[in-house]
Amino acid sequence: MTALDIAYRLYERRLARELASGPMPGHVGVILDGNRRYAAERGLGAAAVGHEAGARRIDPFLDWCLELEIPYVTLWLLSTDNLSRDDTEVGQLMAIIEETVRKMGCTTEAADRGLKVTAVGALDQLPESTRRCLKKAEEATAHHDRLRVQVAVGYGGRQEITDALRSLLADRAAQGHTLEQVANTLEPEDIGPHLYTTGLPDPDLIIRTSGEVRLSGFLLWQSAHSEFYFCDTYWPEFRRVDFLRALRDYQRRTRRFGR
Repeated sequence: MTALDIAYRLYERRLARELASGPMPGHVGVILDGNRRYAAERGLGAAAVGHEAGARRIDPFLDWCLELEIPYVTLWLLSTDNLSRDDTEVGQLMAIIEETVRKMGCTTEAADRGLKVTAVGALDQLPESTRRCLKKAEEATAHHDRLRVQVAVGYGGRQEITDALRSLLADRAAQGHTLEQVANTLEPEDIGPHLYTTGLPDPDLIIRTSGEVRLSGFLLWQSAHSEFYFCDTYWPEFRRVDFLRALRDYQRRTRRFGR
């Protein structure tokens, strides 16, 4: 172990002690960004190598959340925009996602960890094998209650809101309401039950890696009162100390919820 490793270990322990007495977010959303740039800048070859490195970072991250007793996590694994990339890359990425979800929800180790896996997104746009994998993980972990892991696959915030409005209008029409009646009575709280994420609390903290400072459509509706943390680290290199820094930043803020 190098002197730098020792210094980071001591720093990490100090951060953990600082956080122990403060409020923890109940729901953390993560935009897992930077996999492709990580591979390109390090000369590792195809983008799939970066995606594989990013997938390996998910298990440690979930362990950190379990350790800190954070009950809800949403991981943005694939956006609707990503589906328009080169077919070869999309196919490789789907295979990586399927293997990641399988390990997360369909193994003995997953059962021991108590993860409850659910999937959100425009799932009908995904390959049949991916949909089948997501469904199997959901069914295998339906009775778990230690950490709810929501995987966003083929997800886009604008598409989610569009689909929510479409669902709401269809429900109201089935109840015999006219479009004018719906328009005159519609309230923001009417939208929530029709979102992909219905049943989950809104995220308290959203983390984006790789240095990009934008949401890119992630949980647009749900993040109205979220705290945001952006860091330069690419997702495959995201460390526990980076997570603790994000949590420290969260604890130092005064949440006003629009008031």
